[in-house]
Amino acid sequence: MARNGHRWKFYRVGGLDQVSLETADDLRNLGNLDQKLWVALSCPTKNLEIDSRTLELLDTDKDGRVRAPDVVAAVKWCEARLKDLAEIVQGGAELRLSSLNDATPEGRALIGAARHVLESLGKPSAEVVTPADVADTTHVFDKTDFNGDGVVPPESASDAATSEVIRDAIACAGSEMDRSGRPGIDAKRLDAFFAELADYRAWWQKGQSAEVQALGTGTAAAYQAVEAVRGKVDDFFTRVKLAAFDPRGAFLLNRSDAELTALAAKDLSQSKAELAALPVARVEAGGALPLDRGVNPAWDAEVAGLATHAVAPWIGPDQATLTAEAWDALKAKLGPYAAWQAEKKGGSVEKLGIARVENLLAGRGKELVAALILKDKALEPEALAIGDVVRMVHYHRDLYTLLKNFVSFADFYDRRKRAIFQAGTLYLDARSCDLCVRVDDPAAHAVLGSLSRMFIAYCDCRRPSGETMKVAACFTQGDSDFLMVGRNGIFYDRRGRDWDATIVRIVDNPISIRQAFLAPYKKFVRAIEEQVAKFAAAREKESETRLAAVAAGTVDNVTLAKPVKPEPVDVGKMVGIIAALGVGVGAIGAVFGGLVSGFLGLEPWWAKVVAVFGAMMAISGPSMLIAWLKLRQRTLGPVLDANGWAVNGRVKVNIPLGTTLTHRAMLPPGSTRSLEDPYDDKRARLRRRLFWVFVVVVAALLVLARHYHVWPFRPL
Repeated sequence: MARNGHRWKFYRVGGLDQVSLETADDLRNLGNLDQKLWVALSCPTKNLEIDSRTLELLDTDKDGRVRAPDVVAAVKWCEARLKDLAEIVQGGAELRLSSLNDATPEGRALIGAARHVLESLGKPSAEVVTPADVADTTHVFDKTDFNGDGVVPPESASDAATSEVIRDAIACAGSEMDRSGRPGIDAKRLDAFFAELADYRAWWQKGQSAEVQALGTGTAAAYQAVEAVRGKVDDFFTRVKLAAFDPRGAFLLNRSDAELTALAAKDLSQSKAELAALPVARVEAGGALPLDRGVNPAWDAEVAGLATHAVAPWIGPDQATLTAEAWDALKAKLGPYAAWQAEKKGGSVEKLGIARVENLLAGRGKELVAALILKDKALEPEALAIGDVVRMVHYHRDLYTLLKNFVSFADFYDRRKRAIFQAGTLYLDARSCDLCVRVDDPAAHAVLGSLSRMFIAYCDCRRPSGETMKVAACFTQGDSDFLMVGRNGIFYDRRGRDWDATIVRIVDNPISIRQAFLAPYKKFVRAIEEQVAKFAAAREKESETRLAAVAAGTVDNVTLAKPVKPEPVDVGKMVGIIAALGVGVGAIGAVFGGLVSGFLGLEPWWAKVVAVFGAMMAISGPSMLIAWLKLRQRTLGPVLDANGWAVNGRVKVNIPLGTTLTHRAMLPPGSTRSLEDPYDDKRARLRRRLFWVFVVVVAALLVLARHYHVWPFRPL
């Protein structure tokens, strides 16, 4: 019993003690359960067979991992909004509104938000919310003017005047996007807009003095005309003064003949920039700026504007030239206006005009729009709860599933279900492998995955559409004789889609005791095959050498007319070889006979059985012992840890569990089977049968010889 009085229930499966989460009280007290008793402490938010949106909602710090505190916090969050946490245990895609707690502020806000979602979908009378209903909440506020975000679009105003105020504010101060997808204004931009209005009015009023408006109503036009040519005219009078300082410079200050010649050869209508770079008028010592003729064509319009809007109102309409002194005096006359323009404030609202500015500041527009913003802001708790609706719907469906694959591995050990880390089933080598985990990098995964003591085949999976995936398949039954890099199979994911699968990497470990038992005999057979192959290759090479020698001798005999004399037979050598072979065969026969004699001499009959079993154990025992020790150490932890999990418990994969994770090919119950193979090698079958008949006959003869004391072999 825990310190808070809750009595936990544990059960053992696969050699692992796991907590049973069955009731609302179990979930309510989850935060009090010692985390040393949790099977996992964290998991990644990808490559799992659970809605990734649910994992993202659980991952509150957005680091790509779900940790134990995140799971506890999710349970507590649900407790504050549900009438009974048993709803999480029951789960399901449909969240009933009646199960939400209307006695808490969080629950009431959640109910209001859920109804708002349903109304936006055209289902105002619905009593359940599903994941499909909250798949896209971006359009929940499409038809609403007030949605709790503190932003009001022009359409939210009930009268045209207030709506026009909002439009002016948007045009001058910019807009915020309302949750309905329309541009609107918030409190911050409203205050900034009216502050700009006040600043602009104060600045405008300051500029109405006689000092600033030196040329009356034409001051603004005069100032703009002067500013249009200020730089060019200042440059002209500077050149004039330089020509007066040194008359020799006048020629150069008007540009050289070569430059003018090059310019004359061009299409001047297309060379306005080069033309504008020339002085505004001809430079002469003590010269004045002509206002009617003799002006650079590129500056005709600007100089004409200067004469009309600035010189004429100040000096008179018949002024043909402008001296340097008059130009300086004109600039000084417009100096206060220039200073006033330099300190302009509220420029963003200038386009409204002073009349509209005065009207806005004098009216109640700001007060009315602020009231609309406050009205919208009052709905903020309900609007924020829209996200809570999404969270609750996903938690209601998936949270309990996660608990059974996180706090405990109940789903993994329940063969009627699959764990969230099991990606699908691989069919390969007449077996189906259910323990398949998605991986990103087989090479990196294999470093830690090899510590699981399981045989792991890493496969590249492909679909015709171009999708790719990598899985680590753990083989836990059968043998590895035909599991090799390059073998192809079919992988079925949890959605039932088929993928072409190819083994690209293998972590080799024993798969079964059966494989370990047969391994020594298979190695012996392979050794014999290798020796036979080497012997055949040597004989073939010797035969080729002999044929080459005969061919060479034949050619020499024909071409050189020298008869080939056969080598004399060394009778003594042949006798020695035959004697050595006889001794070897006799020794082998004696050893074999001694073994058979000893075996047949065992009494009673069961001693022979024990002897056969002992011989088999002597051969296969070491291999089986090593395999048994490794199979006992098989664990799922490193496979998941290499994939980003933090597995806390020792999730063993013992031999009985392994047989349920990998299935061998078996005929369906009730099937019939014909052993007549039309392509069977009947001669080879006859030879095999004759061989076994020979073995049986020899054994019978040996038994009879033993019985009648007729024993052909004698020890050396």
